[in-house]
Amino acid sequence: MDFNELFSAYPFSMTDAEVAAATKNIIDGHFAENNNREVWIQCLNQIDLTTLNGEDTVAKVEGMASKVTNFKKNFPDLKNVAAMCVYPALADVARQNLPKDIHVACVSAGFPASQTFIEVKVAETALALKAGADEIDIVLSVGKFLEGRYQECFDEISELKAVCGEHHLKVILETGALATAENIWKASILAMAAGADFIKTSTGKIKVNATPEATYIMCNAIKQWQEKTGVKVCYKPAGGVPTTDEAVTHYTLVKEILGQEWLNNASFRFGASRLANNLLTSIVGTETKYF
Repeated sequence: MDFNELFSAYPFSMTDAEVAAATKNIIDGHFAENNNREVWIQCLNQIDLTTLNGEDTVAKVEGMASKVTNFKKNFPDLKNVAAMCVYPALADVARQNLPKDIHVACVSAGFPASQTFIEVKVAETALALKAGADEIDIVLSVGKFLEGRYQECFDEISELKAVCGEHHLKVILETGALATAENIWKASILAMAAGADFIKTSTGKIKVNATPEATYIMCNAIKQWQEKTGVKVCYKPAGGVPTTDEAVTHYTLVKEILGQEWLNNASFRFGASRLANNLLTSIVGTETKYF
C-alpha cells in the first residue's frame, strides 16, 4: 500500500496546541449538559469490565463474572456492563461464567507490548477465540510504527482481522507512546484501513493512557473515515478513565464529534476496572463498591 497516498487522502493539519484548544472548547461548552444520572447509567452500560493483572486467578475471574451475572438482581433499574476483558488463558473461565449477552473481550497478540512474532500473535488470537472470546483487543506494533514501518503494521492488523473473521477486532494504538497528534491520527487511519472494527487508545500499562485530546483526534479520524468510505468504525478509550467526570468528558467528545449514533455499547466502550464502581456511586448517591 502507498501510505503517503493513504495519509494524503485523510489529511490532518492541527498542531498539538490546536488539538488541546479544540478539545477544551468542546468540554467547556458541553460537559455540564451531559453530567447527569442518565448519562452515568449509559456509560456504565458501555464498560468492558477489565482485569489484566499478572496475579489474576480463576477464582478472581469467576468472582467478577458472578458479580456481572447477578448485577440485575442487585440493581434492577440499571443496565449491565457490556463485556468482561481478560487475558487469553482466562477467556474460557469468563465465558463459562457469564450470561450469553455479556461479551468476553480478550487481549491478545503479545499484549501489552506487541513485541512478539506474528506467528505467535496469530496463534494466541485463534486460541483466545476458540476458548470463548467474542472480541479481540490487540496492540499496534508501536515500535515499528514509529520507525515508519507502516506496511508491517498494516499487514499484522489485516492478518489478525482475518483470524477474527466476524468477531470484532479492537486495535489499541497506545496513544501515550505515539505522543503527537499527527502520529495518533496516522495510526488511526492505518488501523482502520487494515480492518479494525474499533480503535482504542491505550493498554493502561504505561504512564500516559487515554486523554481527552486522543479522543478528539481519534473520533475525528473515525468521522472522516466514515464520510469517505461509508464504513463505521467504533471507539474505545481505555486506561486512565477511572472517574465519573473522566467518563463524561470522553462521552461528551464522542457525542459532539460523532453524534448520537455512537452513544451505545455496540459503538462506544470504556476499558475500565475502577470506573464501574465510581459510576455506581454517582448513580446511587452513596459510595458503592459492588465490582
